[in-house]
Amino acid sequence: MATRKGKISCPAFHKKRRLLRVEVKVLMTKDLYEILGVKRNASGDDIKKAYRKLARKWHPDINPGNKEAEEKFKGISHAYDVLGDEKKRKLYDEFGEDALTSGFDEDKAREAMKWGAYQQAGAKAGKEGFGQYQSYEDVFGDLFGFGKGFQDYSGQRTSKGRDIEHVMTIDLISALKGFETELTLQKETACRRCNGAGTDPNATLGTCPVCNGSGRIDVAKGPMHFTKPCHHCKGHGTVGKACPQCGGSGRTLGSETVRVSVPEGVKEGSKVRVAGKGEAGLGGGPAGDLYLIISITPHGFLRRQDDDLYMDLPVTVNEAIAGATVTIPTIDGPIKLKIPPKSQSGNLLRARGKGAVNIKTKKRGDLMVKLLVKVPRTDAKEVLEAVKMMDKYYDSDVRGDIKLSP
Repeated sequence: MATRKGKISCPAFHKKRRLLRVEVKVLMTKDLYEILGVKRNASGDDIKKAYRKLARKWHPDINPGNKEAEEKFKGISHAYDVLGDEKKRKLYDEFGEDALTSGFDEDKAREAMKWGAYQQAGAKAGKEGFGQYQSYEDVFGDLFGFGKGFQDYSGQRTSKGRDIEHVMTIDLISALKGFETELTLQKETACRRCNGAGTDPNATLGTCPVCNGSGRIDVAKGPMHFTKPCHHCKGHGTVGKACPQCGGSGRTLGSETVRVSVPEGVKEGSKVRVAGKGEAGLGGGPAGDLYLIISITPHGFLRRQDDDLYMDLPVTVNEAIAGATVTIPTIDGPIKLKIPPKSQSGNLLRARGKGAVNIKTKKRGDLMVKLLVKVPRTDAKEVLEAVKMMDKYYDSDVRGDIKLSP
């Protein structure tokens, strides 16, 4: 081995160095899961363990002056930066390396993938017929902007109305039992004058200046010619004067009284859906839905935890010591509850099946009754003498367990 100007001239060394360069180049381009040596279904913890193991081996501090190790560490770090981030990993799994480029738009990428799928559908349709579609244009309709509720197969532009959310404040007992009521809502409804069409029904229709009456406009030209419904006339080929009441939108602000049914067992934050009672659709499209967001006011002595209800029940000294059977209220009506002898304040008693209804499983929780021993507020001599006599029956110091030392 000879040296010249401080450089190593050993052929074996340079061969090994070239091999390392090739290894690093492959490392920067191959699958990120392969770089970390984990499977595609590896957990987040497995990915972290693999990264730490490789980082300890290839970290530049452990390999000072080794450019190849430095490049390999960069590749490992890059792989972990992607796979260690849940959102980045999800995009990488879906789109590959393209998802890591600057300015990547996942929505546009999905549209491109959709285009590829429609190309296959179009080719298949050309051989086997169009099925529910009337033409190649219908097969590719969603891609060119007249999907997503834009048109039906006749070319009429329609879209579903917006959903509406409305906060409904109710008391706990109503939430537990369920009820029906009527709500008057301010919302956009179909214009009564034009029936949602957006054009003045008394005006004369004319030829659409955009599509010249054809109802369709060009989207793409080439070996396969595509068109879509005209946005100006909504595929009709004719246009009229805008409705003076709605200004051409087909909708006006109005009020509607809606009857709603709130099921038993709704919780704080529950959503109750009322189908078709949202805002009116466009061009005769279906109306959106109404969602009632439940807000529950606190109750005086009843509270809910999951599907169980908790109640604080005052009892007398005599009932706590001697035991008793008392009547308590529940959402199903009064029931008898047995208080065991020698009960203490704070003891919990359970009334099975007297809790809240789970709106998914329809099963009932339990009613948990917490005893609160109440003493009489009196200065009567006989009462004071009686309770003084009771002191000798305590078998231990009632405050013996109260300590601050460890």
